[in-house]
Amino acid sequence: MYSDDKDSAKRVDQEPVTSVLAPNEIPVLEGEHGSDDDVLGALGYRPEFKREFSLWSTFCVSFAVLGLLPSVASTLYYGMGYAGTPGMAWGWLIAMIFIQCIAMGMAELCSAMPTSGGLYYAAAVLAPPKYGPFAAWITGWSNWLGQVTGAPSVDYSLASMILAAVTIKKPDYVPQNYQVFLLTILLMVVHAVISSMPTKWVAQFNSIGSTFNIIALVVVFVVILSADNRTSQGLSRFNSSASVWGEFYAGTDFPKGVSILMSFIAVIWTMSGYDSPFHLSEECSNANIASPRAIVMTSAIGGAIGWALNVAIAYTIVDIDAALNDESGQPFAAYLLQILGEKAAMACLALTIIAAFSMGQGCMVAASRVTFSYSRDGCLPLSRYWAKVNTYTKTPVNAVWLNCFVGCLSVLLIFAGDAAIGAIFSIGAIGAFVAFTVPISIRTFFVGSRFRPGPWNLGKYSYVNGVVSTMFTILMIPILCLPAVTGSDLDADGMNWTIVVWGGPMLLAVVWFLVDAHKWFKGPKVNVIHMVHDVQTEPYVIQAQESGELDSNQPIVPVKKDSLSAA
Repeated sequence: MYSDDKDSAKRVDQEPVTSVLAPNEIPVLEGEHGSDDDVLGALGYRPEFKREFSLWSTFCVSFAVLGLLPSVASTLYYGMGYAGTPGMAWGWLIAMIFIQCIAMGMAELCSAMPTSGGLYYAAAVLAPPKYGPFAAWITGWSNWLGQVTGAPSVDYSLASMILAAVTIKKPDYVPQNYQVFLLTILLMVVHAVISSMPTKWVAQFNSIGSTFNIIALVVVFVVILSADNRTSQGLSRFNSSASVWGEFYAGTDFPKGVSILMSFIAVIWTMSGYDSPFHLSEECSNANIASPRAIVMTSAIGGAIGWALNVAIAYTIVDIDAALNDESGQPFAAYLLQILGEKAAMACLALTIIAAFSMGQGCMVAASRVTFSYSRDGCLPLSRYWAKVNTYTKTPVNAVWLNCFVGCLSVLLIFAGDAAIGAIFSIGAIGAFVAFTVPISIRTFFVGSRFRPGPWNLGKYSYVNGVVSTMFTILMIPILCLPAVTGSDLDADGMNWTIVVWGGPMLLAVVWFLVDAHKWFKGPKVNVIHMVHDVQTEPYVIQAQESGELDSNQPIVPVKKDSLSAA
């Protein structure tokens, strides 16, 4: 698979990547291969997927994972329930500023390391050598927990919306927990089947799903602004701006400022899918440019449209308390019935349900690529099984079904109460954002300008962006674990179980690393056969580096081991 072709070695060595390989370990690809393969080879991996994703299809997958319409519908309880309409209006804007910073920091990493290992690979490469494996371990497990609960949380909401639609037609019907559970499991299995198909089919399915998602979003947006029946109820056409932007809903026992921060869970969970292009980069053409662009596009476009939809809901909702406490358990369905006739409400809910189906499938695809990449490096138990690529479909089928099984187990939280099942939303938010920020923080505070950026980068603004991203995540971790009630009102049913459901597995992962995994887990495992390639470097450059005459902020120069000892 590899040759001694010096031109090929030079081409791979000169790729703008920050690699786990040492400077003198340059893989040389044999035969016909494109620039994307050179980049991946420089990172230490041989190509295993077909590159059938374009910028558009990659964006479509990530946009499908965002699923703005079903995401807003699913998290309305949090966005509106904690702070009311101010949390949806200016709270969303504040959160999006910081989320966009994280997205741009991630895009920089993706451009420099376009591999499906994504943030996990970046944490291992950028951390000091002694701590690289531990940084990768923490990042990988936190990201995996966020990814593996993505599809279950979406499918749980989807199942609830489907059954809420039944209650509209049959008002006497009240969905039972076992019915929600069984329907959620069915949806999980269907999504796993679709995600096991060949890459080209999956890409086409997601392109169609994302197109429908956009159309459904526009239709619902127009309908709730133009066809609402508020005036027939003796109300003004829209709520006043003073109430939308300034009247808080007492959904928590905390002060207004904290309640606004707590409402950020809706934004964070909704916007946690923009890392999908990173994990799909090995299947994307022109990955070190197209993938980071898809990340930034997803976050920026998704954030703007999501805010517009939230503002539309805030200006038209009639009774927040009634929507949050509706017997169907779906505030969005209850909201639609407040402002629309039954037929219009059912039509909007049907569009939301179809969009949610596409979103759940996108989550399943993205999570399977994460599981595959981590298993390829031995991070998960029985990794050799989950790291296999199906010879026919050329997709990680085993990883898909592992995620499906774990996701189905997490849905059992339905039987532990509303607070417990609600934790899977918080896990998706906190797990993803911890994983997003760890490598960005390492790159900002420990690597600095010695980081070798890819073709997409922020230049001189990278440091400020990294500081803002890190501070936001540090602030939000405890906020996302706060319960809505305090003092004597707090009981098991009102507890925020995020700290248990996310913190428990993370604690076990840390203990496992300290007790055993540190002995054998050394970070990303490259699967290329590399050669020692002589890089011509003048001795005075090496001497200048060692004596401190060369600016330490200059990019690290590849050198031969022999040259170092000679110098």
